[in-house]
Amino acid sequence: MSLLELDGVKVHFPIKKGVLFNRTVGHVYAVDGISLKVEAGETYGLVGESGCGKTTLGRSVLRLVDITEGSVVLDGTDLAKLPSEEMRRFRRRLQMVFQDPLGSLNPRQNIESILSEGMVAHGIGKDQEERREKIKSILDKVGLPSNALARYPHEFSGGQRQRIGIARALVLEPDVIICDEPVSALDVSVQAQVINLLEELQEELGLTYLVIAHDLAVVRHISDTIGVMYLGSLVEEAPSDALYAEPKHPYTKALMSAVPVPDPEVEDRRERILLIGDLPSPANPPSGCRFHTRCPWAQAERCGTERPELRDVGGGHRVACHYTEEIAAGTLKRTTGEVVPATREGVEDVPPTLPEQAEKAEAAVGKTEQAAKAVRADEVRATDEAEKSPDAGTTEKATAGAGKADTEKADHVEKADVEKADKAEKADKAEKADEAV
Repeated sequence: MSLLELDGVKVHFPIKKGVLFNRTVGHVYAVDGISLKVEAGETYGLVGESGCGKTTLGRSVLRLVDITEGSVVLDGTDLAKLPSEEMRRFRRRLQMVFQDPLGSLNPRQNIESILSEGMVAHGIGKDQEERREKIKSILDKVGLPSNALARYPHEFSGGQRQRIGIARALVLEPDVIICDEPVSALDVSVQAQVINLLEELQEELGLTYLVIAHDLAVVRHISDTIGVMYLGSLVEEAPSDALYAEPKHPYTKALMSAVPVPDPEVEDRRERILLIGDLPSPANPPSGCRFHTRCPWAQAERCGTERPELRDVGGGHRVACHYTEEIAAGTLKRTTGEVVPATREGVEDVPPTLPEQAEKAEAAVGKTEQAAKAVRADEVRATDEAEKSPDAGTTEKATAGAGKADTEKADHVEKADVEKADKAEKADKAEKADEAV
């Protein structure tokens, strides 16, 4: 028997309307019949786009939201049927790491008060001194110094606050930790640190994780089994490597095709599936298959009326699709949607071959030579026209004569100036001689 089992879990939120008479006019089908199993010591990753019901499902496991229908069995105990007081005591075995590390910590309490609050509620530790020593050991495991006990949440960085959230879950010694987007609010470098920390703690303490995320790279790195959600339903479930190697549901195919690949050669060869339409409202989900309004392979006569069951197609790979085998074999053609290159949509992604490159180079050289010949022809034509002009020689002679006259005139002026200077100098010497006598 699995450590945690969910069977047909439904969470429906009523839609109220009216002022005097608050009547229910509909429901939001946030979670609509999900069944899954989480084995002891493994990590189950739950992925899907925003609004598909991942967080609501995680909260329903802890009974933070009421379960409309179905069962949540932890180690043989159905949590959906437990009275409130028994459920409160049972929560020691189930803890949660929330998405927003700052919003989940009380800003008016220091770290010691935050971490010891749950220990006091569940009777862990004989006195405050014993609890303090346990808290220090947990802080050391998550990479925080012991002097952090007297500080407040706003004095820490985002990654440190998320480590405090993990420490708060660990001090109660739980069996299962539900991580709701544990790294989405952190920097990439800090994300890697927190993910590695979760893996180390799992190996050391034998923890079981239910990781809720939309980052497919994070889920692939940490998960043993992955479940894909769409509009409140589980559409595919498989071991991590199998799901990424060969997704079988049309929605998973489209989801995986949107993930960029760091290898340029693979990125240029692969294709992306573009879905048509918008995500339907969970208050008015489509009949039949939830995905048929956007599915590229949808068949209206069956997909629009009959809701597919999650069935095993081999190797523990479960898919909720009527035509999984036909799509994989290629016998079912696409009816809608579009397949485009994954990078630079609308631009030619395939690099030209060597012959094509040579042809383009030759064409460019030819254009350059033609342009150079045209320029030289224009220069020769202009020279010929200047030589043939009848006024050209007269103009050159007139220009030369004018230049010679200007030169001779300048020489005469210069000689006159020199003679005047000599006469002035001789008169000046004569005056000085007379004065001396």
